[in-house]
Amino acid sequence: MIETLEDFIREFTKIKETGWIQTHRSGPTGIGKTLEDLLGIPENNLDQPDFGDYELKSCRIDSQSMLTMFTRSPQPAKANTYLRQKYGYASNVYDNDEKVLHSTLSADRFTTISNTGKMLKIHCKSDGIYIESQDIIEDIFWSREALRKCFEKKYKNKFVYAKALTKGTGSNEEFHFIEAYEVSGFNYDAFITLLEAGKIYVDLRIGQYHNGKNKGKTHDHGTGFRIREADQHLLFKIQNKIV
Repeated sequence: MIETLEDFIREFTKIKETGWIQTHRSGPTGIGKTLEDLLGIPENNLDQPDFGDYELKSCRIDSQSMLTMFTRSPQPAKANTYLRQKYGYASNVYDNDEKVLHSTLSADRFTTISNTGKMLKIHCKSDGIYIESQDIIEDIFWSREALRKCFEKKYKNKFVYAKALTKGTGSNEEFHFIEAYEVSGFNYDAFITLLEAGKIYVDLRIGQYHNGKNKGKTHDHGTGFRIREADQHLLFKIQNKIV
């Protein structure tokens, strides 16, 4: 197993020179699983570095796959209930007329909310990220500091990003790992730039409880901030190409 950045560079260079390698697992996580196996890194879901001080990330070059960076409910308290009741819609998943609100929003365009005729988008201000309708910028927001803390909690380690060309699909997918970067330091300005350009999305996942004493009440399934797999490295201030 590798332990240092120098170990990674040495072993990744060998992997690069090998050329095309068949995936060790079908699906989106195949690239990460394959690289971990090749580097001798055991798979785990623990909140700790993969080797030394570094967490290993890998991505398919030009991939359109989306990754959830972190989840965070908007402020103030009961904001989700307000959004659900004002902009939500009835769902046949539930046996009542209470509303839900599942929608993916971006800052570069309005998104139509189901069959309600209502539309929402993200609006960036200097102090945070707000939700905007056709009529009003709602006082529903994520503060700059809250977003920074979420990101730094999720990405508190140093990172190595490995990139690969791909061909084939499913169990026949193959990777050619060609370059790697050492990245660190969350760049909030880059985050806002990507958000304003429509390259970061906000997934509202506001449902209701199915049963029990809270049946019909708001159930927050985790509002997610998402980005394309291939763009995630752009969120960091320091990007040093190491291979």
